[in-house]
Amino acid sequence: MNVGVCYAEVDRQLWMRLEVPDNSSIEQTIHLSGILKLYPEINLSNQKVGIFGKISLLDTKVKDGDRVEIYRQITVDPQTVQRRRR
Repeated sequence: MNVGVCYAEVDRQLWMRLEVPDNSSIEQTIHLSGILKLYPEINLSNQKVGIFGKISLLDTKVKDGDRVEIYRQITVDPQTVQRRRR
């Protein structure tokens, strides 16, 4: 299966495509992508993950064409950002 994995930092983002075996989970896909070596700060026990913007569990099976996303913690209250822009 062909899937994507993405992770965004404040100033840059990484999006990669890779082939994974059928019946792979989100966690297996993330490990196969090698992204944990590129971003050692990712902690799958603390950070949420999802597929196409929908939060999912690590053992969720991926489907061909899915985009696995690793989410960072929110560091700024979104309403505070809106007030600063005004």
